[in-house]
Amino acid sequence: MNCIIVDDDKLSCKVLEGYVTKYSSLNLIGVFYDAISARNEIIKHKDIDLILLDIKMPEMDGFDFIGSLDHPPNIIIVSGESEFALRAFDFNVVDFLLKPVTYSRFCKAIDKTIRYFSPKEYSPGEDEEIFIKKGSTLVKLKLKDIVFVEALENYVTLNTKTDKYTIHFTMKAIESQLPSSVFLRVHRSFIINKSMIKTIKENSLDITIGNTVKNIPVGKSFKDSLLNDINVMAK
Repeated sequence: MNCIIVDDDKLSCKVLEGYVTKYSSLNLIGVFYDAISARNEIIKHKDIDLILLDIKMPEMDGFDFIGSLDHPPNIIIVSGESEFALRAFDFNVVDFLLKPVTYSRFCKAIDKTIRYFSPKEYSPGEDEEIFIKKGSTLVKLKLKDIVFVEALENYVTLNTKTDKYTIHFTMKAIESQLPSSVFLRVHRSFIINKSMIKTIKENSLDITIGNTVKNIPVGKSFKDSLLNDINVMAK
C-alpha cells in the first residue's frame, strides 16, 4: 500500500517514517512538511492509498486539506491535539492517533486500514459493530441492524428501523465494508439488507422497515447479481 506522510513536525515525520519502513505492507512515496505540497503530489500521482496526516499546519491545515480533495485516499490522522478526534471522524478518517505514537498503536491503525483497502481479503461479520458520528457523540451500531444504505451526493445515509445516520462516505467504500453475506448493492444509489426483502418486481423491490414497506429501485446492471444471490424456486 503506497503512503505519504504530511506533517510540519520533522521529528514526528522521522518517527513515522521509521514505523512505515518496519511495516512490510507499506511503501513510502514521500514525506511532506506542508499540505499544499502533499496535495500537488496527490494530484500528479493517483496511486497513493494512505495519508498519515497532521492537523495543525501552516497555510492549509489537515481538515482543509482533506476537504480540498475530490476523492481522498484512506487517511489516518496523527495529531498532538486530542480535541480534534471527534471532528476528524466527520471526514471519514480510518483512525486517529494521538502523539506520541507507539509502534504497536501504529500497527493497529494500519491493520484497520488494510481491512478498508483490501475488502476481498477481509469480510466483516454481520455481528460486527461500528461507531457512527451523530451530532457531538459517537453511536454504536451493529452492521446487521442497517436496513438499507442510500447515496446522497458526497454522503451516504445508513437507515435502520428506527434511525438514520448521514456520513461522509462513498458508496464504493461503504459497500466494501458491509458483509456480502448480508448486504447487496441493487442500484448505484442503494445497498439493501437482503433479509429485509419482501418482494422483487421488474425494476424495483420492496423491503420491510418495521411495519412499513419501502420501494427501492433496482438498476439494470445490478438485476442479474440480485437474482443470482437469492434462492428462486420457479415453476
